Amino acid sequence: MDNTGFNWKYRLLCGLCAFLHFYASISAEPSCKLKAKFNLNGYRNVEKKKVVMGGMFPVHRRIASANTSSSSVPLSLGCEGFNFRTFRWTQTMLFAIDEINKRSDLLPDTDLGYVIYDSCFTISKAVEGTLTYLTGQEEAVPNYRCGTGAPLAALVGAGGSDLSIATARILGLYYFPQVSYSSSCSVLDSKFQFPTFLRTIPNDVYQSEAMARLVLHFGWSWVGTIAADDDYGKYGIKAFKEQVEEAGVCISFSETLPKVRSPEDIQRIVETVVESTAKIIVVFSSDVDLSPLIQELIQHNVTNRTWIASEAWVTSALINQPGVSSLLGGTLGFGLKRAEIPGLQRYLLNIDPYSNPLTEEFWETAFNCTLNYSRALRMAKEMTKAAVEQGGNTSLSRAVRGVPEGLCSGKESLEKLSNTYSDVTQLRITYSVYKAVYTVAHALHNMEICEPGQGPFNNNSCADITKFEPWQLMYYLKNVWFQVPHTKEPLFFQDGDVDGYYDIINWQVKGDGEISYVTIGQFNSTAAPDAMMTINNASIVWNNDELETPRSVCSESCQPGTRKGIRQGEPVCCFDCIPCADGEISNATDARECIQCTEDNWSNAARDTCVPKTIEFLDFSEPLGITLIVISAVGALITLAVGMVFLVNLGTPLVKANDPILSFSLLFSLVVTFLSSIVFLGEPQPWSCMTSQVGLALGFSLCLSSIMGKAAVLMLRARVLKAARSKAKATAKAAAQAAAAADTSPDVVATNGNINNNNNAVTTGNPDVDSLRPAHQRVLAAILTLIQAVACTVWLIILPPHPVKNTAAQNIKIILECDEGSVIFICCVFGYDILLALLAFIFSFMARKLEDNFSEGKSLTFGMLVFFIVWSSFIPAYLSTRGKFMVAVQIFAILASSFGLLACIFLPKCYVLLVKPEFNTEDRMRPRSKPRDGTGTGTSASLATVATEVQATTGNVDY
Repeated sequence: MDNTGFNWKYRLLCGLCAFLHFYASISAEPSCKLKAKFNLNGYRNVEKKKVVMGGMFPVHRRIASANTSSSSVPLSLGCEGFNFRTFRWTQTMLFAIDEINKRSDLLPDTDLGYVIYDSCFTISKAVEGTLTYLTGQEEAVPNYRCGTGAPLAALVGAGGSDLSIATARILGLYYFPQVSYSSSCSVLDSKFQFPTFLRTIPNDVYQSEAMARLVLHFGWSWVGTIAADDDYGKYGIKAFKEQVEEAGVCISFSETLPKVRSPEDIQRIVETVVESTAKIIVVFSSDVDLSPLIQELIQHNVTNRTWIASEAWVTSALINQPGVSSLLGGTLGFGLKRAEIPGLQRYLLNIDPYSNPLTEEFWETAFNCTLNYSRALRMAKEMTKAAVEQGGNTSLSRAVRGVPEGLCSGKESLEKLSNTYSDVTQLRITYSVYKAVYTVAHALHNMEICEPGQGPFNNNSCADITKFEPWQLMYYLKNVWFQVPHTKEPLFFQDGDVDGYYDIINWQVKGDGEISYVTIGQFNSTAAPDAMMTINNASIVWNNDELETPRSVCSESCQPGTRKGIRQGEPVCCFDCIPCADGEISNATDARECIQCTEDNWSNAARDTCVPKTIEFLDFSEPLGITLIVISAVGALITLAVGMVFLVNLGTPLVKANDPILSFSLLFSLVVTFLSSIVFLGEPQPWSCMTSQVGLALGFSLCLSSIMGKAAVLMLRARVLKAARSKAKATAKAAAQAAAAADTSPDVVATNGNINNNNNAVTTGNPDVDSLRPAHQRVLAAILTLIQAVACTVWLIILPPHPVKNTAAQNIKIILECDEGSVIFICCVFGYDILLALLAFIFSFMARKLEDNFSEGKSLTFGMLVFFIVWSSFIPAYLSTRGKFMVAVQIFAILASSFGLLACIFLPKCYVLLVKPEFNTEDRMRPRSKPRDGTGTGTSASLATVATEVQATTGNVDY
C-alpha cells in the first residue's frame, strides 16, 4: 500500500475540516455546525510526546440525572458516584506509562503521552470519549482527526464489556487497536464484528466453564442465577446455564439486575431469593450493578446462602462493606491472576491533589472535605445560618471568620486512610491494566526497532513510529510476546484472547468481623480436562462459619430401591422418590427406572438387590411332611393288618361270603393309594411325577373297580329279590283265595307244588338269580383296571408328567411341582376314575336295602359317599391354596378317601372277625325273619327268606 498517497489525502481532509470549522465560526449563516460539545473528565499529557496512548476508565459509577425537558439546549451530562477502585486502575496506567518512560530497554527513544477519559460506567460517555480520542478535540468530527501532534497508539479500555462493545464497534471501523483490561464478555471474541479488539483478561467462556465445574464439583443440582442487564451478565450466565443444565443441574430462578436503579425490581429479586429453596446463587455482574441488591438483602437479614462470584466483584470493596459477613461469608468466586507491582503503592500515596480535577474530586471524596476555599466558606455560612434558624448563636462562627470548616489542606495523609484505593493486597484487575499498558508499549517497541528491509509490510518496509497507521500497530499487537515485569508472566494473544487462569477465592470472616480473601484453588484452561480445576476443600469456610459443604437440591437423592418420578411442570431436578415395585430393584442413587429381576430372582425388602427366590416344595423332613408320611404309613399298615386278618380267617363264612379275591384286591389298591401319597412328597423328580400320578390313578382304578364288582352283584341280587318278592306275594294272594274254598281240588295242590319249586330254586342259588359269578366280578375288575393301565401307559409315552418351576404362583417363591404334561390325558385318566366311582355308588345305592347281619350294601354306599364328600371338598380347597400346601391338600384327600373306604367297608367285618367271632357262623350268614308289617327288606346273605315266606303261606293253605 502507498502510505505517502494515503497521508496526503488524510492531511487534505483534515485541512478541509479545519477550514469548514473556521468558516462556520465567522459566517452569519453557517452551512454546517457542531451538534454537541462533550463534557469529559480525565488526564491528558500530549505535549512533546512522540506517541500518545489512550485510556478509558469508569471512575464514576453513573451519569448525573438528566434533564428530560426539551425546552433548553441539551448538555453533555456530568458523572457522580466516585469509585476508588477504578480510580486506582487509572493511576496504575499513569504509573505504568511513567515506569516505561523511565526505562532504557523499552522504547528508549520514545516518550509516551496519554489521554485518559472517564467513561462513568455508561455507554454514552464511552462513545463520547472514543469520538473525542479519535478526533483529537472535544468537538468530535466523525471520520476526521483534526488534532495535531503525536500519533495515537491504542486505546486501553473501556471498562465493562458493554462499554468496550460500543467503543470496539467504532474503533473497528478505522482498524484502530483496543486493548481491554476488564471486558471479558464472550461476544467480543468475534473478529468479524470486533477486528481490532484484544484483551489481557480471560474470555468469560473460561469463567463460565469454571463456575460450572465448581457447581458440579460440590454436587449442587439446584442453583439460582443473577445476571446484570448487559452483555457481560447475559452472555456469561447463558454459557454457565448451558453447561450445568447439560450435566443435569437445574436452575431454580434466573433474575436480571437493572442497570438503572429500580427499587421495585430489587425488591422482587430479594423476594425470589428468600422464597427459593436453592442455597447456591451464581452472580454474573459488576460490583456497581450488584451493590443495591446486596444492601437490600442485608436489610432482609438473608443468610444461609452460598454465593458464586464472577471476577468483576469477587474482590470489590464496593461489595465488601461492613455488615456483609452474615450474607456473603463463605462466598466462592473467581479472581484474575494476582500480582504485586513494586512501587505502585508509593505512587498511589504520593499523588498531587491539585494536579487534576479528577484527583481533586478523589481527595475531597476520600477526606470528606473540599479543596476550594470559596466553596468551603459558602458551606460554613450555610451551616451557621442553619444554626441561627434553630435558635443558636447569631454571630458568625470562628470557622467562618478564619479557616472554614471542611476545607482540605491538601496535606492529608493517604497512608492513614483505609480504603480500596490504597489497598494493593488484591491487585487483579489492576494487574490486568498494568499488562495492557505494557502490551501496547512492547508492540510500539517492536515497531521502533524494526530494521528497514526486514519489516513485515510491503517490500519488507517498516512503519515510522512518529507517523504510523493504526493497522500497522495492530500487526505488532497481534504478534506481541513478552514477559510482564516483576511477575515474568509470558503474555501473548490467541485470536485476541489470553489463556484462562483464575484463582478460586473464599470469603472467610476473621475474628474482628472483617472478610479476608483466601485462595483455595485454581482454574487453568490450558491444563488437561481432569486437572483444570484444583480445590482444597478442607480450607473452605462456608456461610456462618460452617465447615461442612452445603447442600442445594430441589429434591433429595433417591436411594437405591427407589426411582425418580418427575413432577409435572417442574424442573427435572424436582422429583418424587417412588419405591420400586415387587420384583424390581434399583441399585444406584437417583435411578430413573427400576430393573426387573430375572425369573429365578426376586427383590429383597430394600428393593436394591435381586435375591434368589425361595425354593418351595413339601419336603420329607419338615413337620407337615413327616406327619403325612406317618399317616400314610399308618394307613398302609392298617390296610395290611386288615389283609392279614382276612388271610387268617380266609376259610370262615364271613370272608368266603365277601369274595376274598376282590377283598384282597381292594385292600391292595388301598395300600397303593396310601403309599402313592408319599411319592408326592420331596423335590419333584421325573420319576416321582410319573409314579405319583400314575400310581394314584391305577390305585383308585383298581379300588373302584373292585367296589363296583361287589356292588354290581348286590345290585343284581336286589333286583332279583324284588322280582321274587313280588311273585311270592302274588302266589300267596292266590293261595289265600284258594284256601277260602270249601273243597280242595287237585289244581290247588298243583299250584302249591309250583310255588315250592320256585322257592327252592331261589334258596338253592339258581344261576338265574346270581348272573354275575365271582369269576365274572374279578374279570370285570381286571378289565376296568387294564383300561386305566393302557391309558396311563399312553400318557407316559406321549406327554408324561414332569417337574417344573412355577414362578407365577407366588412372587417371592419358586414352587417345584409336577406338570401333568397334558391336561387332556389327566382329565381322561381321572375322569375314568370318577366314572367308576359313580357306577360303584349307583350300584351300591341300589343294593342298600339288602339287609343281613352285615349290611354290605350300606357299607359300600357309605364308603362311596365318604369318597365323594372328600373329593368334592378337595377341589375348592386345592384351588384356594398355593405352593406346598396344594400337595398337602391333595395328599390329605387321598388319605381321607382311602381311610373312609377302609373304615366303611372293612371295619364291620374286622369287628366280627376280631371282637365277635361267634357271629362268624353259617347260621349268622343266613337271613333274618322278615317282619310282618312289611317294613323289612331282603338279605344279601341268602335269598332263602323268600322261600320261607312262600312255605308259610302254603302251610296255611294245606292246613
